[in-house]
Amino acid sequence: MAQRNTWQRERVRDALADARGFVSAQSLHAELRQANTGIGLATVYRALAGLAASGEADSLQSPEGEALYRACSTEGHHHHLICRSCGLTVEIEAKDVEQWAQRTASLHGFRDAEHVVDIFGLCATCANRQDAASGAAQ
Repeated sequence: MAQRNTWQRERVRDALADARGFVSAQSLHAELRQANTGIGLATVYRALAGLAASGEADSLQSPEGEALYRACSTEGHHHHLICRSCGLTVEIEAKDVEQWAQRTASLHGFRDAEHVVDIFGLCATCANRQDAASGAAQ
């Protein structure tokens, strides 16, 4: 079922586009509440789910199990490198992963396999900051 383009959905889309990296529905709702939009949390969840379903937003599950969203800048299937510290996100192609997923599915009698791969780590800036802090503490 297609979602209507309401002003609330547009505000959620705009707020998501302004966010740096992946954000939770709760944090996006807090920003919208601070801007006095009157948009409720349930509306934010519905809008984000609709944006993800239409391909306008990427959705992933954080290591803690929380659903996170980001305005999608690449069409089609892709993967992400995500900084655990600052949220910097880099979209990547992973041909080896694609081949492995199809081969593994086929070996087990599956077809039409789909997968999600998101790699969490520290970006170079955060890693350097952490190294500097560790060096200063010694």
